[in-house]
Amino acid sequence: MATSFNDQFDQHGVWRREFALRLKLLAEWLKDNELLDAAVEERLRRLESQVRSDKIMVAFVAEFSRGKSEMINAVFFAGYGRRIMPATAGRTTMCPTELGYDAEVPPCLRLLPIETRRQPQSLMEWRMAPEKWVRIDLDVKNPQQLASAFEKVAETIQVSQDDAQALGFWHNQTPEDNPLPDAQGRIEVPRWRHALINIAHPLLKQGLVILDTPGLNAIGAEPELTVSLIPQAHAVVFILGADTGVTKSDLSIWREHLAAQPEDTCSRLVVLNKIDTLWDALSTPEQIQVQIERQKASTAEILGLLAQQVIAVSAQKGLVAKVTKDSDLLQRSCLPVLEDALGRGMVGRRQQILGAAMASGIGDLRIETGRVINIRKRDLTEQFQELAGLKGKNATVIKHMRTRISIEQAEFDQGGAKIHAVRSVHLKLLRDMFAILGSSALKKEMAQLTDALMQKGLKLGVKRSYGDTFDRLRTNLQSVQSLANEIQSMLAATFSQLNTEYGFSLQPPSEPALGRYLQELDGVERSHLQYLGIGNAFKLAQLEFSERLVRALSTRLRGIHESVLSDIELWSKSAASHLDAQLRERRRSFVRRIEAIDRIQQAAEGLDDRMAEIQLQEESLNHLDVKLNELTAYLMTAQDLARDGDTALPVR
Repeated sequence: MATSFNDQFDQHGVWRREFALRLKLLAEWLKDNELLDAAVEERLRRLESQVRSDKIMVAFVAEFSRGKSEMINAVFFAGYGRRIMPATAGRTTMCPTELGYDAEVPPCLRLLPIETRRQPQSLMEWRMAPEKWVRIDLDVKNPQQLASAFEKVAETIQVSQDDAQALGFWHNQTPEDNPLPDAQGRIEVPRWRHALINIAHPLLKQGLVILDTPGLNAIGAEPELTVSLIPQAHAVVFILGADTGVTKSDLSIWREHLAAQPEDTCSRLVVLNKIDTLWDALSTPEQIQVQIERQKASTAEILGLLAQQVIAVSAQKGLVAKVTKDSDLLQRSCLPVLEDALGRGMVGRRQQILGAAMASGIGDLRIETGRVINIRKRDLTEQFQELAGLKGKNATVIKHMRTRISIEQAEFDQGGAKIHAVRSVHLKLLRDMFAILGSSALKKEMAQLTDALMQKGLKLGVKRSYGDTFDRLRTNLQSVQSLANEIQSMLAATFSQLNTEYGFSLQPPSEPALGRYLQELDGVERSHLQYLGIGNAFKLAQLEFSERLVRALSTRLRGIHESVLSDIELWSKSAASHLDAQLRERRRSFVRRIEAIDRIQQAAEGLDDRMAEIQLQEESLNHLDVKLNELTAYLMTAQDLARDGDTALPVR
């Protein structure tokens, strides 16, 4: 029984694969026609990598016993004909669980022991140490084995209060939030800190990543969840109970971890689950619906969302309906409404964003490659006019022409010193930019904050240290933007001079706009502020927690800096390759002009032959220009075709 989400995601996957194939074919065509310089090749490689590896993460967040795992079963895994994620009464998912697909890794469940919380490494660092994880191989064709293996994520262990405190599950200062000890005074905590599930599910193979998070207590104890994983999710599904509405703990999760800025609220969906608990034989369907609508309106008002962002469903009945192929029950469960919101909303927005990025990259590539074709056209026109002027001239004039071309070539080669000087200044400014955003500089910028967080006891001045650190980081990005503007001005002046002196058509590529990275910094800062309030003062007093917080923050900031430097590197390479391409074409032009004169000197008919060749070459270049526009125009509009349901790529 197909669902709108599956259909939408499958269409998105087809679009991505065929778009990547079209990019590869474009690269081969450019290479065959000697139009694939280093910058164009790098741009194509990045575009292909981006479209092939693009991931869509959906984070499911809820307090315990809201039916979160059942929701995942119903939306994504009903095709197995049974529950895959554990979804029994009580607490099930005890540790954050990521479901995805990596072709380089065999089907398996990897579990990180909870004891790793005693050590300072971040989750990202633990991912780089697979030997520290407990691995269970999976048989993707055996639903029973899958379900049995996935029950591991619900495992718990009993530890002393001291151990529970060291692991972040017991706080003397907030006893009302602590779990109840057993008869021996021991505390139940998750056995695992994090779980990674790698299976070749059709949706996961197409780039879907599912993040299943446990309740408030576990979320707050793992900073990396709220600093990195949840903020980077393309959609967050927050699950509440339809019978209870927004409880105190639900509201804490929302306010501390999920409340987004106004421009980001469209990525939030709130689900009132278990509407079947309201199905009452003593009430009419109309009365039940009025009750559901009232609960939806109240929830939207409390959370500050639009009414259409709150959806009421029964995941359990939806799963049963899919397994038993009961279309009436499926409609009553309202699960298709949620799937439609996920499919059209999340996948649609993601495809628009990815499509816009592809269109921008292809547009830049077309401009760069088009300039090379125009240079060749202009050189051929000049050669044709030059040769036409030799018609009827004697050998002395032709010899003089050859001498003049040789002098021009020598003068052009001597001008290389000026270009070398510009490149030296360019590289120096680039080194300055890389120094500002390098790992050593980041560590230095975070030193004050790290010291403040690692002090013993209550950290009363840490909020100011946070503010100062992020102010410096923003200043650094602004400094890099200023350096980029300086390089851009220098390149524009130099290119203009070279255009005047040598008839080039150089134009520097647009410098990278770092505004979106400043916004990312703001988002990271906001996601951390939740830990700096009075309510978290005692948690922050624990050195183990503070150290995990520092590690998570460093990993996130390093990722932002690396993305900035990657953009700068591509921009710099594009500018250099643009210049190299025109230098290379000019040198080829000198060689072709001298060869033409030599042929004319050797035979009288050589002049007409060469002029005829030039005309054929001009026709060939015109064909290249048309073909380039044809290929790139298709790539720039392919996302529109996919959105309209026409994903077939025509054979060119």
